[in-house]
Amino acid sequence: MKNLLLDAGAGAAQDNGLKVRAPVDLCKRGEMRVERFLDAATEIFSEKGYQHARLSEIVARAGGSLATLYRVFGDKEGLARAIIQRGLDDLDMRMESLSLSGLPPEEALSRAAEQIARHMTSTHALVVHRIAIGEGQSFPDLRDWFFNHGVEWVRNNLAEYFEQETAAGRLSIACPKTAASQFFMMVFGDLVIRISSGYERDPDPETLREYVRSAVELFLRGASPR
Repeated sequence: MKNLLLDAGAGAAQDNGLKVRAPVDLCKRGEMRVERFLDAATEIFSEKGYQHARLSEIVARAGGSLATLYRVFGDKEGLARAIIQRGLDDLDMRMESLSLSGLPPEEALSRAAEQIARHMTSTHALVVHRIAIGEGQSFPDLRDWFFNHGVEWVRNNLAEYFEQETAAGRLSIACPKTAASQFFMMVFGDLVIRISSGYERDPDPETLREYVRSAVELFLRGASPR
């Protein structure tokens, strides 16, 4: 969280046209207040959408003051970027805990896909996808930052694993990066659309596991050596 508050990835954000905030020093109480701002903003963005959410509503729900919110985040765009960064931190933590290197493809991909699917069906991810995908044309800087720092990061990790497994002879993939994109969309494309549109909420864990298992099995049929 401290990196988020100090504008982690500020150089990359600047390349994408996002406003870079100066570092903000906060006491423990201030950090807790920021967490409440992010929780409240996530709830309100989920309920009303990014465009219709008002900062005054967020402050009323979280407590604190508009002055503190502006000092830390700058504006609503800065708050949205902090929410997206928070989601990416969660996904990063989930992926780092897996230690996929050396695992058989079916086990590795099933573990990775289930963790990513759990992340993508959370309320937090719902808000991120609605901002980045549903409202991306209105907020291209936020959209591009999400894809460059979130989606691309997952794809690169998958591509690295595919490359290692192809070299070891356990997979047969001509272009690991393309295969990573295809696997990502096969497993998560439909899921993200249904969750982000509100068509489906809080899928049953067993149903989610079966969804992931079927997608991994189908992918490996095409990627296994013959």
